[in-house]
Amino acid sequence: MAKAGDYTISNIYQGSYSSFTPYNTEATAGSMGLTTDPRNANILQEVSSKLSTGVKHIEIEAVSLDMIDQIPKQQMEEVRRLKELTGIEVSMHGPVIDTTGITQQGFSELSREGSERKIIQTINRSHELDPKGNIIVNFHSAEGIPGTEWKKIPDAEKKGKAKKLIVVNKESGKLAPLESEKKHYPIMHDDKGKLIPLEKGEVLSPEVELKLLNNSEWINNLTNIESFKKQADEIMSEAVTPLAPLLTEYKKGDKIEFHTPKQEAAFQQLQRAEIFLRNVESSFNAVYDKAYKYSNKKEKEKLKEISKEWIKEMKGIEEQGNTLNYPMLKSQLLDKALGQIRQVAPPELYIPIEKFATEQASKTFGNATFESWKKFKDSSPIVSIENPPAGFALSTGEDLKNLVKASRRQFVKNAVDSGNLSKSEAEKQAEKLIGATWDVGHINMIRKQGFEDKDIIKETEKIAPYLKHVHLSDNFGFEHTELPMGMGNVPTKEIMEKLGKKGFEAKKIIEAAHWWQHFKSPPVQETFEAMGAPIYSDGVGPYWNQSLGFQQDYYSGYGMMLPSVNYNMQGSGFSMASLPTELGGQMPGAQGGRMSGRGME
Repeated sequence: MAKAGDYTISNIYQGSYSSFTPYNTEATAGSMGLTTDPRNANILQEVSSKLSTGVKHIEIEAVSLDMIDQIPKQQMEEVRRLKELTGIEVSMHGPVIDTTGITQQGFSELSREGSERKIIQTINRSHELDPKGNIIVNFHSAEGIPGTEWKKIPDAEKKGKAKKLIVVNKESGKLAPLESEKKHYPIMHDDKGKLIPLEKGEVLSPEVELKLLNNSEWINNLTNIESFKKQADEIMSEAVTPLAPLLTEYKKGDKIEFHTPKQEAAFQQLQRAEIFLRNVESSFNAVYDKAYKYSNKKEKEKLKEISKEWIKEMKGIEEQGNTLNYPMLKSQLLDKALGQIRQVAPPELYIPIEKFATEQASKTFGNATFESWKKFKDSSPIVSIENPPAGFALSTGEDLKNLVKASRRQFVKNAVDSGNLSKSEAEKQAEKLIGATWDVGHINMIRKQGFEDKDIIKETEKIAPYLKHVHLSDNFGFEHTELPMGMGNVPTKEIMEKLGKKGFEAKKIIEAAHWWQHFKSPPVQETFEAMGAPIYSDGVGPYWNQSLGFQQDYYSGYGMMLPSVNYNMQGSGFSMASLPTELGGQMPGAQGGRMSGRGME
């Protein structure tokens, strides 16, 4: 529009203000692609039909667990030939499966290893589509695992405290939810040390509940051991007095001769006490093992010192002890060890689901990528890990960043330990072959937890350095719907700006299943228009929301520069007949609509 004096001249050209304003993301039409139908294993037919839309990248959707096995190898070969013939690029969306080994029954290493083998199979088969390049193979970070729910803290740098925290017992793999709970104690203080009235109560956050859970688990374990030891000591104390004369005259290796029946009965009681002590020692070993597995580096140093003391003391007992005094010496050693281990901080037996899932999924992705590298070397497929819908575990930018970094470390460890690569070479390969897919529709669903555009942008900023691939779908932040961009409230422009150069270069796959389902048409033009994509792949204009301006004939003027409608409405031939029917004239009315995305063209 242009202003002149006290009136406004409206722009009558195509793509004007009357169209929906495009995002102007600088994404080119050539950088965007479509998916195949995830229900159809005839991928040759699917790729051929999607090519008619004009896109230059197709993603094979093998998202169901058995789809990759339903695609014949001949189909893979034919799609590869079609790719070479047409110059398009292809990628693969692998099966959406659990990668952590967490099942309804708890954690299972066998289940995790099974998922790892399925991912390796998918990577190997994807290589058939592009044997000379590095095809991108996309996998969800995890599947179906509930994640932590966060409550938003206004103007806070972090996303805030947990509203509902899902924790995992690292031994059993069982999940447990922790939520804020009000407690009433005789004496309660707030964060500033001020007394809290009893009737008001003290609200414990899930983070505090987690700390208390680990503390109580640790204290209960030690208390149980001390209870058994107390029983052993009571039995021994009853036997010591009758056996006291023998303790001074009996030497190691001597045959024991009892002077009275009471001494013989006391000796049997002492043997019973020794059985109790063996159980105590066994329980102590189990607790020590648990502490060593799940403690941090600092606490492990304390545990090492306990081990050194134990070895030293046991040598002394073996040298000095005999059948009669051995139980007493062993009891003293256990007393000392229990006192020492009480000085160790409670181990993190229960941890947040995100931490545990990252530990396990990083093994899956790191191991699978390394196996692929060993087989294909420089042409190995790229494993791109995608954020699932917000609300599930490993779905935020922070989660995905941590998983990518951990998966790369696992790859490096495998490569170095096996002697295949030096550490520096392994790190380069890991960075090349393991990255992230950012699904903009999935992250938009954090709105369910009360978050806003700026929070979505922050999560995007965290993952940007690790980006390999982008999935485009729009929704309104509450349901996992998939619409073309511009039809929901995903802050697309800001997301693409934060993804920067890597986002510009990455392939952006349009996932709009619900548009296909309900409106029965390809979502390509709608997405290109909303993204502000230029029609030409080299990035120059015009843009897709101006495409209808090309529909002139030979006598229609000079196209976008001087369209024929300009002469009809403002030139010497102006007449009522030239007006559209909406204004009382005879010219055919607009063919678009307010919801067409192209205004009233």
